[in-house]
This record gives sequence, C-alpha cells and structure tokens, in this order.
Amino acid sequence: MSQVLLLRLAGPMQSWGTGSRFLYRDTGLEPSKSGVIGLLCAAEGRNREQALDDLARLRMGVRADREGLLSRDYHTALDVARASGEGTGSVVSERFFLADADFLVGLEGPGELLARLDLALGEPVWPLCLGRKAFVPGEPVRFPGGGVVEGPSLESALAGVPWSPRGGEAPPERLRLVLECGPDEEGEVRQDVPLSFADRRFAVRRVRTRWLEAGSFPVAEEAV
Repeated sequence: MSQVLLLRLAGPMQSWGTGSRFLYRDTGLEPSKSGVIGLLCAAEGRNREQALDDLARLRMGVRADREGLLSRDYHTALDVARASGEGTGSVVSERFFLADADFLVGLEGPGELLARLDLALGEPVWPLCLGRKAFVPGEPVRFPGGGVVEGPSLESALAGVPWSPRGGEAPPERLRLVLECGPDEEGEVRQDVPLSFADRRFAVRRVRTRWLEAGSFPVAEEAV
C-alpha cells in the first residue's frame, strides 16, 4: 500500500515556470515539482541553503480539476542599469500565468515525512504561494482533517478524490492526470527536480499523461 499526501492548489492566478529567462517568464500547464517542493519548504520554514533530498525523492502526480486559462501580462521595471554602464532605462517583460485553475496534487513517499508535511501545511512558517509570491491560494492547500491517505497507488489516490462543482456546474467529461514515471519507465522529460534552491540546480524526471474518463472518478453529490 502507498502513502500519499494530497494538496489542493487552486486560486485566481498561479504560475509554474520551469524555463523562465530574463524578459520571458513562462508557466507550465500544471504545477511543477520544483514549485510544489518550494511550497513545502515555505510551510516547513526551510531556507534556500537546506537540503532537499527527502522532498525530491517524493513521487508526484497532478490531477487537473480545472485547467484554467493561459494568460499573459506585462511588467515594466524603471531605472534598470544598462549593460553599457551609461545610465538607466525601462525594461518590459512578459509573464504568463494560469487564471482560475484548480489542481489536485499527490505526493507518494514515507508516511512519517508526509504526516510532518501535512501538519506544516496547516500551520505554515512562511506564507504559501502558487508559483509566485503574489499568487496566493484561493482555497486551503491542506485538506480538512489532513491529506495523508493510504491506497494501492498514487494514481488511485488521485482518482479517488471526488470532483467538486462550483455554482452548479456540470462534471467534466474527463480529467487530465500527469504522473511521475518510475525509474524504468519512458515519458516526457521535465527538468524541475530541485537539487538546490541556493544556486538553482535542477535534475530531470519523466512524466506520463493519461485521462480519467467520466465514471472513473467520483463526483460530489451536489453535482449529480
């Protein structure tokens, strides 16, 4: 049996960039592993210099309950020093984010570690954010009563959580599920496993995407 910690990452805006550089700030279509580990570090009060090995070893899965709308805004910074050293100027950057997205995240690993993280999410040392400091959660990240569950697999834990409606909306025809591959499995490469936040070093992992069709996941009673 697997021990899985479930988190709810929902809010008006969230951004999970893995390849942002200079004037272009991207976002993935679901939470990155580096972003989720950063959130857990904030909950526990780990600083950038502390080890991440135990968190990096957790296997992650994401269920997209609401995909959100990919959006873009512009930021203008004034009085930025020019590379030539002659005076300052303005810099405009593009920043992408997901509007009104809602994700269920599962982390599979040792029960003792997951229980400690779960408690930290209920009383975080530092404020929690959805990829950027300005993007605060619209709902509690920690599940009411605790988010550690036991089941046959990470996939079954994510599939077993009821989908909840907003304002009487109809259940979706299917839900996207992104699962971290095992060591011998093939999948899409993601360079988002943090080795150190202090000097921004990341390792790669592989993920696979599958779909939960209507009827293969429960729906909260009010949506029926």
